[in-house]
This record gives sequence, C-alpha cells and structure tokens, in this order.
Amino acid sequence: MPVEDVPVERRYYRGTVSVVHHGSRTGWLRTERGREVPFAAAHLTLVGTTSFSTLCPGLQVGFDLGRSSRGLCVTTIRVYDTP
Repeated sequence: MPVEDVPVERRYYRGTVSVVHHGSRTGWLRTERGREVPFAAAHLTLVGTTSFSTLCPGLQVGFDLGRSSRGLCVTTIRVYDTP
C-alpha cells in the first residue's frame, strides 16, 4: 500500500508530551505503553507546526523513533491539533 493511501493517524506512533524545557529546547514524550523517550529540537523534525513553542505537556502527538549514541530518541513529532 502506498504511503499516500495510509491515513495520517496511522503513519506515526501515538504518545503524549510529558515534559518540555523551552530554554534548552528539549523534552520527554510518553508512549502509549508508558515508556518515556527524550527529544531535542536540534535533532527533531516537526510536522503540523513550525514552532517548538507549540509543544506543551499533555499534548497528544504522533511520533517516530530513532537511535542516538545515548539510545532511543524521538526524531519526528507530528502535531495533530494545536492547543
């Protein structure tokens, strides 16, 4: 099935932003299974918004994962509805 045929909601894992540090532009996201995964603006692609300041605790998002030298991290955050 081509990617264009897959609904946007199913292209990403689902999770909730749990902590955001706007000063250092970093934070943590909680997966649907309860795992906490870090993210950093320097290594992050935002989809559905252009501003890191849109991210806030409690915001439900889609995300994708990658690996860094420190382990698992969020590489993409898809914002569905801005608060």
